[in-house]
Amino acid sequence: MSYDIKKFNQKAEPIKDWLAKELSGIRTGRATPSVLDSITVDVYGSKMPIKQLAGVSNEDPKTLRISPYDVQTLKPIEKAITSANLGLSVTADDRGVRVAFPELTGDRREGLIKIAKERLEKARISIRGIREEIWQEIQTGEKDGTVTEDEKFTLKDKLQKEVDVTNEELSKSLEKKIAEIQD
Repeated sequence: MSYDIKKFNQKAEPIKDWLAKELSGIRTGRATPSVLDSITVDVYGSKMPIKQLAGVSNEDPKTLRISPYDVQTLKPIEKAITSANLGLSVTADDRGVRVAFPELTGDRREGLIKIAKERLEKARISIRGIREEIWQEIQTGEKDGTVTEDEKFTLKDKLQKEVDVTNEELSKSLEKKIAEIQD
């Protein structure tokens, strides 16, 4: 066969990575440093991520400690986290910034699960787009004579199997996140 289905996997990998990053950014009741990954701080005339400006560690299961490498960045870090509007309690002290994660209410948990499901659906839509793109390439290959009709349908079946496996992986990521939110 002249067409390689591995092209689907290469194009699907960034979507899997995107979903993993999006799900890790959804705040659960536990303090996780990855929640701060999307926040940038205005310092030194540019926007910089927090992990380039400070050490981030868990103080306890519900609190993060941010220790700036430069004391001058303490207030901008505090301001950036507060303005990100993540529903976190932010306080500065002499050692750095404390970020407390409040207990999740039942309504908030349902809202977070809904957001996670929306992100999964976006990922699935992207996967369907890739499937359609590759299917068009296979059909064009048949018209050009590089793919026979039998090969076309064999490739279609292989492509669908890859799509199903990828969707299953994405669903497992969501299930894991939902369990984390409900914990």
